[in-house]
Amino acid sequence: MTAVFALATSLLLGLADFGGGLLSKRLRELTVVVVSQGAACAVLAVVVLATGAWSELDARLLWCAVAAGAIGPAAMLCFYRALAIGPMGVVSPVATLGSVAVPVAVGMVLHGERPGLVQAIGTLIAVAGVVLAGGVGGGGAPVQQRTILLALVAAFGFGATMSLVAEASPTVTGLFLTLFVQRFVNVVVGGGVLYASVRKGTPALPETGIRAVWTALPALAFVGLADVAANGTYAVAAQHGPVTVAAVLASLYPVVTALAARGVLQERLRAAQTAGAGLALLGTVLLASG
Repeated sequence: MTAVFALATSLLLGLADFGGGLLSKRLRELTVVVVSQGAACAVLAVVVLATGAWSELDARLLWCAVAAGAIGPAAMLCFYRALAIGPMGVVSPVATLGSVAVPVAVGMVLHGERPGLVQAIGTLIAVAGVVLAGGVGGGGAPVQQRTILLALVAAFGFGATMSLVAEASPTVTGLFLTLFVQRFVNVVVGGGVLYASVRKGTPALPETGIRAVWTALPALAFVGLADVAANGTYAVAAQHGPVTVAAVLASLYPVVTALAARGVLQERLRAAQTAGAGLALLGTVLLASG
């Protein structure tokens, strides 16, 4: 159960990251964040009302969800900006290294989890594979330090968000409510920052105006909904097995992003990246079997 849901998280995050990065090359990153999360928030509102999830609202859930929602826009903004200015195949795995560290640390410190030998080996192989798959240290054109810094800031934010959502979601309906509150705060915080930047003279829309956003709306909605679904599948994975295993398996999404970038943007994989993808899959098998 843990392996299935954690791998589903990787697939959803990989596609959402690719879509968000692609949209950020045409639209302002903050606009992508606000519109995509707004679409996700609207769908979650319907789900919460339909399932009666409001009945599970408590202080712990509320504060964890609000904290995750406040951190989320900053993390997504940094990540989309890094994807827009740097190669997706490098940015995504760099962000993953930090986002793995936070949930793993939470599992070890708060829950006393200790991975077994096979899982420990699988962890090392999977993380090494993710790095190689992204081309880090594999030669080629240098990546700007600003791009790496943005990816690392996003990594910590993503890891903190995933941990907070998992901690605040003891039940399925509680998970729906947590995700709704998180996304609502995302929209409020991101929208506030967007409004303030527009007041200072930075346009929220490209030269083509609102038509560009309307045309991209289906893709923006997909990015938001895939991101929400990934948070949900990760929370389920963390509840049904060790957080350390769930975190590493969920971190394999850069392989999906790199493959999508190759297929759509023709970003070419070098030999080291291909080897990295194979190592990532090997690490996945070891973690699942452990």
